[in-house]
Amino acid sequence: MRQIIIRIVKRQAFAPGALGLLLNPFYIIRRGLYRAVQATAPRITGRVLDFGCGSKPYEREFANASEYVGIDIAVSGHKHYDSKVDVYYDGQTIPFDAGAFDAVVAFEVFEHVFNINEILAEIRRVIKPGGKLFFTVPFVWDEHEAPYDFGRYTSFGIRSVLERNGFTNIEVKKTTTYYEAVSQLRIAYVFQHVLPRHPILKRISQLIVIPPMTIASVVMNHVMPKSYDCYCNLAVLCEVPADQSGGLA
Repeated sequence: MRQIIIRIVKRQAFAPGALGLLLNPFYIIRRGLYRAVQATAPRITGRVLDFGCGSKPYEREFANASEYVGIDIAVSGHKHYDSKVDVYYDGQTIPFDAGAFDAVVAFEVFEHVFNINEILAEIRRVIKPGGKLFFTVPFVWDEHEAPYDFGRYTSFGIRSVLERNGFTNIEVKKTTTYYEAVSQLRIAYVFQHVLPRHPILKRISQLIVIPPMTIASVVMNHVMPKSYDCYCNLAVLCEVPADQSGGLA
């Protein structure tokens, strides 16, 4: 029974449904990410590399993948006790041959990559010509996995970085509205800095305080004017040109 509860809680952490309104203090940001992954995953086919995979939280969404391989770095801002890493790498060279994958995916990883141009060059190398790169990155969120949190990207900034590294057909989607982003920050602040620190008291307080705040924010988002000038995350899909020799600045 305990293991079933743990699986449910873990599932609601990354793929929140109605139960996530009660269990997940980061429901708004995670729901936005999950919806973006759901919308794009069917377009990802063949052999897929999950770069910075961690626990592979979205693997089940990629039903069209013939193989799903996870790679991560051994030393990072989080422990690997629940990770599902197939291959560890040195943070510089991805240990696969050129064109080894039809697609690469990466979720909330590139803010932790200081040598972004070098890593994108490596990612491009291991993707087949015409293959895809799909990833998410935060824009408005607190520092995390310290001290390995190095950057935030605007929609314009990430497009520029990708173009300079030879990627084409770039699609950029903002995963939350301005109102949702501000609401999630307020809820996260209460959860992290206002509720009691004792684990049991914190969990009890969370169940009392956080769900009403989350539900109110979700409802209000439907009636407030929509703006996407501020947002939690970007979901980005792009391609490696069929002609690998083109596109690099």
